[in-house]
Amino acid sequence: MTPDDVGASENLRGGFRDECGVFGIYGHDDAARLTYLGLYQLQHRGQESCGIVATDGNVLRQERAMGLVSEVFDEERLNRLPGVSAIGHTRYSTAGEVSVREAQPFLVGAGPHGQVAVCHNGNLPFATEDRKRLQSHGAIFTSTSDTEVVLHGIAQSGAATVLEAIPEVLRETEGAFSMLFLTPEALVAVRDPRGFRPLALGRLDGAWVVASETCAFDLIGAAYVRDVEPGEMVVIDEGGLRSTFPLPERPRSFCVFEHVYFSRPDSMVYGRSVNESRHKMGKRLAVEQPADADLVVPVPDSGVAAAIGYAAESGISFRFGLVRNHYVGRTFIEPRQSIRSFGVRLKLNPVRDLIRGRSVVLIDDSIVRGTTSKKIVRLVREAGARAVHVRISCPPTVSPCYYGVDTPNKEELIAAQLSVEEVCRFIEADSLGYLSMEGMLQACGLPADTSCVACWTGRYPTRISPRAETQYAREHEPVPSD
Repeated sequence: MTPDDVGASENLRGGFRDECGVFGIYGHDDAARLTYLGLYQLQHRGQESCGIVATDGNVLRQERAMGLVSEVFDEERLNRLPGVSAIGHTRYSTAGEVSVREAQPFLVGAGPHGQVAVCHNGNLPFATEDRKRLQSHGAIFTSTSDTEVVLHGIAQSGAATVLEAIPEVLRETEGAFSMLFLTPEALVAVRDPRGFRPLALGRLDGAWVVASETCAFDLIGAAYVRDVEPGEMVVIDEGGLRSTFPLPERPRSFCVFEHVYFSRPDSMVYGRSVNESRHKMGKRLAVEQPADADLVVPVPDSGVAAAIGYAAESGISFRFGLVRNHYVGRTFIEPRQSIRSFGVRLKLNPVRDLIRGRSVVLIDDSIVRGTTSKKIVRLVREAGARAVHVRISCPPTVSPCYYGVDTPNKEELIAAQLSVEEVCRFIEADSLGYLSMEGMLQACGLPADTSCVACWTGRYPTRISPRAETQYAREHEPVPSD
């Protein structure tokens, strides 16, 4: 699903946004074009900008710009990226400004280490402090991105080689990161010790490929081998593949929202089918939150797999009662005379003969601010639904993410401010039900002690940014007794 999709992710009004996608390949004559295809498959993870850095073994070359992968790259641009190895990135900003200066991969001449490029999926909440320290030692930044802080750390490292400098810097880096580095001689993949964000390793003929999700392998015919493990650094060069674990061991904190919403259903994430997880979430949701209804209708595309599971378990008929317009561009001309819920109507349209006179269960993955959910409920009612029951395939979202997902502030999260009953009234549904934490984790096959569920609990597995920590302390300050 992309931010152009309409779901409870509520992208029409600035709710959850996808993070970023990374792709890398070593040892293939068509490296840049295969990276382009890999990024095309990862477009759902970021639509603001994209870029590719490729090497012929001697020099790194970069192409990056604002826009979708298909808009940025053409034959002319790809021809400027010769070489047998490349890394690429699709971006949705979770930190930093929105401009071409922020587009990744970043490429620099890292002092005595020569050229090095990096791309990053995740978030480094203490990068501002690190930036100030590096600037005091003469570093000049060209972007506001947290990722560039890592590059400057490598450039100022006293390590003998870049392969020694990378873990030296990342050992002192707190936060979520699945990173790819490219030098003229090597491709390096590193995942943070908690494993917040996914990173998969694959094989294509004699080449190695790395990507945020395995769906990127399918298009190019690569075989999924395994995940890059939390805390692992994989170095691929002419000597083959070498694996080390140079980062300090930490408890696992896999982001469950990858299975709930972010990843594509045709991907394997954390070694498990995303589609299977969502289907099981829907089945469990039907047990926990039954509804007296005639139809199960998904909010496309995010709610489809869970809705199929809900229908299978409940015995209620599944129908595509909402049709999504897949051809809405990045911009459009709004009517001069206001049309109520225009943004939703542009992207979703009800099938009236299916909905009219029937009681409907609307299935989606989450509710963020609630405003789009309200518009969708109204849309279904106006199509003639007798009743609208909303079911959400995860618990109420009550806290923002600091690990690479762009989320609203706590004050903007409706479930953090209102009870389930109050949210139900706000979105104008006849009933509202969420999947339990236990049900979600069981459906995903993820133990609670290896999962990050901070967006549903407010309990973070690491330190968060100084500003956020101050706000969190204020919110949880004990009430003085009389």
